[in-house]
Amino acid sequence: MNDVLIVGGGIGGLTLALMLHEQGIPCRVLEAAPEIKPLGVGINLLPHAMKELTALGLQSALAAVAVETRELAFYNRHGQFIFKEPRGRFAGYEWPQLSIHRGDLHVALIEEARKRLGADRVLLDRKCTQVDQDANGVTVHTADAGVHRGAAAVGCDGFHSAVRRQFYPDEAPPHYGGINMWRGVTWAKPYLTGASMVLAGALRTGQMVIYPIRPGLDAKGRQLINWVAEIEQPDHGANDWSKKGRLADFFPAFKDWCFDWLDAAALLETAETVLEYPMVDRDPVTRWSFGRVTLLGDAAHPMYPRGSNGAGQAILDARTLATLLKSRADPAAALKAYESERLPATSKVVLTNRTRPPDAILDEVDKRTGGERFARIEDVISQDEMAAMSEGYKQVAGFGKSQLRP
Repeated sequence: MNDVLIVGGGIGGLTLALMLHEQGIPCRVLEAAPEIKPLGVGINLLPHAMKELTALGLQSALAAVAVETRELAFYNRHGQFIFKEPRGRFAGYEWPQLSIHRGDLHVALIEEARKRLGADRVLLDRKCTQVDQDANGVTVHTADAGVHRGAAAVGCDGFHSAVRRQFYPDEAPPHYGGINMWRGVTWAKPYLTGASMVLAGALRTGQMVIYPIRPGLDAKGRQLINWVAEIEQPDHGANDWSKKGRLADFFPAFKDWCFDWLDAAALLETAETVLEYPMVDRDPVTRWSFGRVTLLGDAAHPMYPRGSNGAGQAILDARTLATLLKSRADPAAALKAYESERLPATSKVVLTNRTRPPDAILDEVDKRTGGERFARIEDVISQDEMAAMSEGYKQVAGFGKSQLRP
């Protein structure tokens, strides 16, 4: 097979490149950015994603720059404990859950891709402007007037995908679910187990997601902790991951969040940088594959970042697509089979992230208590009910324990 052209060198595109190389399928990555910088904040790699990255031989390298998450714990806005469950290997999975800085993950993937494929196979400053195809292959045109020819093309170019826009030029604007987000990282003292992921509060009055993302402590005994502050809000700005946020716009909702297990308000006040981003997705489409061209990851199924599952779904896409390209002689047939397998599964995740993600536990408790303190959580909601809500999401997202096999 001639080269598979991967449009976009993010997490999904680089994982696909490594998986195609593993299958003996030549490929090239065309990344729009002129240089790779360790940008972004935290991200979680759940067991289904780590299963695939482990198969690529990457677990040790990633674990060296990540925190292996021990538990997911839920609290209300008063700091009262609601529910917790073990995660990853602490829950009996074969693979860990890793909390990692997105920049660290991206750098690890691109370094490995350059090492395995060759530096000339990962090309920067190649912004896609158009994809053409004929009976024999595809042509990707880039802004530098470059022309790249291959057997197939995969749009891995993210939320604002140029490849997707070519096939859906009149697509509606991104769907805003009424929740605005502010994100940042802060050096702070370890809390709880030192490897705990916390969901606290409720979207109505203010919710936070908090977890450490780098192993080890600095000279002052602090961890690098990722946080996300989320509040229901009727309007929002542009969905630009690099947009700077203002503490004054959201801090009042969290100013009293000083608990015996964590001073969450101080996390916000002492962050070096704050980024603002509305919680947006797109409605699922009926088709990803058009002849020799298909979509993957956020270009295919942009979803709300609820459930720590966006990158994981892109990695599952990559595994399925690489396997089918290896087993099918006709690239167009492989792309269609990939669509048939992954489009329904990811569409269900997109819609579930809107209605019943894991943090729905917090909203349910908030609804039943009116946001006030409770005497006993068991009088509000049972542990079994909350466990069932959590397990239901795992099944939809594809990382229920029964769904994963060594």
